[in-house]
Amino acid sequence: MQGNIRRVVLDTLKPMEPTIIDMARKLSVADGVASVNISIAEIDLKVENAKITLEGDNINYDVVKSVIQDMGASIHSIDEVVAGKEIIDDAVTLQD
Repeated sequence: MQGNIRRVVLDTLKPMEPTIIDMARKLSVADGVASVNISIAEIDLKVENAKITLEGDNINYDVVKSVIQDMGASIHSIDEVVAGKEIIDDAVTLQD
């Protein structure tokens, strides 16, 4: 038995088209996804660096990855994952 994935934060590189509106709409109906937040970190001549945050009850990462790739984007890194019965945020530590 494995815990459900509740949040995934991805660093992606996407072409200018499709827009982040189109991408958010498509990702929002992927298996287990309840909400999507996409913000543009950097814009180059033909591509955008986008941070994609997904939350839900049981996110299917393979489906999410497929949707992103089908839209012409690539995943640079998985920057955060939260799994389990509920979503928790990072705790503040003395190093912060």
